[in-house]
Amino acid sequence: MSEQDILARIKDLVDQEHQLRSQATRGELDPKTERRRLAELEVLLDQAWDLLRHRRAGIDLGESPDGVQTNSVAQVEGYLQ
Repeated sequence: MSEQDILARIKDLVDQEHQLRSQATRGELDPKTERRRLAELEVLLDQAWDLLRHRRAGIDLGESPDGVQTNSVAQVEGYLQ
């Protein structure tokens, strides 16, 4: 997966988030479904941004970004802020 692929994935997820919020505003989505789906999108976005950061860090260190794998949800969500 290239950097452009990851950025396209991030854009798609953000677009989905905007669409979901619009549906909720129009009353087309119940609050429980909205919260659940937003939480899912946030996790996917966190993983995508994490993958992008790790790839870029590898490039900065002179390593190939192709060996970088997506970290698990538990690992990505367990980072300290």
